[in-house]
Amino acid sequence: QVQLVESGGGLVQAGGSLRLSCAASGDTICISVMGWYRQAPGKERELVASISSGGRTNYADSVKGRFTISRDNAKNTVSLQMSSLKPEDTAVYYCHADNYYCSHSGPPYWGQGTQVTVSS
Repeated sequence: QVQLVESGGGLVQAGGSLRLSCAASGDTICISVMGWYRQAPGKERELVASISSGGRTNYADSVKGRFTISRDNAKNTVSLQMSSLKPEDTAVYYCHADNYYCSHSGPPYWGQGTQVTVSS
């Protein structure tokens, strides 16, 4: 009952910056935590960053100090500001939202994914 729409992916050279955005609609009152995952070629999906409705954040060690996640609860949006990008950041990035307040063990929600490619 939640839809996630992503935008902002693209091609950038190493050292550059990109901002990813995700807008949630539907039963947004169900959402506790939103975040971003990524899937690189030959690797499993991994958590990049997450943020709770109260503003608590969590980052992968590989992106700390370079990426910043933010959230606007009133607008039901979450963004990921990516700076000092490296070729190893190349991946498909997926927006994620849980369904905690409506179904504690229910399925989470995923965006369609957006490609981020960092060239050297």
